[in-house]
Amino acid sequence: MPDPTTATRQGNPMADKAARRALTDSIEAIPGVSKPDPILVVDNVVRKFGGMTAVNVGHLEVQRGIITALIGPNGAGKTTFFNLITGFDKPTSAKGRFGSAENAAAESFDGRDLGNTSASAVSKAGMVRTFQLTKSLNRMTVMENMMLGARGQSGENLLTSWLKPTWSGQEKQVEEKAKELLARFKLLRKKDDYAGSLSGGQRKLLEMARALMTDPTMIMLDEPMAGVNPALTQSLLGHIQALRDDGMTVLFVEHDMHMVRHISDWVIVMAEGKLIAEGRADEVMANTAVIDAYLGSHHDTDLSDDSLLEEMPGAESMHRKAEEHEAELEQQAAAHEAQSASKEEKS
Repeated sequence: MPDPTTATRQGNPMADKAARRALTDSIEAIPGVSKPDPILVVDNVVRKFGGMTAVNVGHLEVQRGIITALIGPNGAGKTTFFNLITGFDKPTSAKGRFGSAENAAAESFDGRDLGNTSASAVSKAGMVRTFQLTKSLNRMTVMENMMLGARGQSGENLLTSWLKPTWSGQEKQVEEKAKELLARFKLLRKKDDYAGSLSGGQRKLLEMARALMTDPTMIMLDEPMAGVNPALTQSLLGHIQALRDDGMTVLFVEHDMHMVRHISDWVIVMAEGKLIAEGRADEVMANTAVIDAYLGSHHDTDLSDDSLLEEMPGAESMHRKAEEHEAELEQQAAAHEAQSASKEEKS
């Protein structure tokens, strides 16, 4: 079976590491810096909860075609910012746009005003997201979860839903597309299983695959490695890099500095709701403002030091909780399979 990404990767300059390096070399490493070809531009996004300001971003641009990491300590406002720009939350005050007027013809959603845009409108524009806590429909099968992600299905129209001949052909196309994506994410053998029986890592893969059913231009991943078994970590990393190589723009929130350094082309750092640094991973991890935000007074320490990352407060506890959570999900999946097998034997 041919690689479904081969055709799209041909002619994509950002699939080449040297091209990405040359691009980031041309960008000044300062917060809110302008990008050569931004796909997302946001101005004056503010979100307050009572007297507390959770997000206060004056200007942010996301470069098209690369992997950008959004990092920061707990409580920095990263997920809230994700919610704001994807329509899942409303800013206290905001003014923004997708892309720039000069590039309006390049992508279908460039030039569209964020304003009070709903989450569904943002998704239709070509920007989709995943969640830190996966949103799979546990009592539906993996295949049913996938097919729900497809857009414009005639069978969902109340007026035509009873005329199956008018939409059965389209449904078969959607099913074939879902199978191709499930095969890509190594989930095809699970297509008839309930989504609730999947492990934490498999649910992350399912959510990513389902997002691709919409043919997005930009995908936003909220802590894709949270609660994932280390055995699946490398697989997830490869899939995220493949999204970029397919021509998509990737913006992800992550606490794992090893992952950030390994796959990100550009890093944006938030602290206390504001942007405090931008640059390549090696640059921001040596930035004293970033070190101060993460570690307080450890100004002489480089965050790119692996031994330091292992010693960061709470790191061991977080890893242990993730592993315990994964083990619990694995046990639940095994119990579900045993129960299903028992029912089949009785029948």
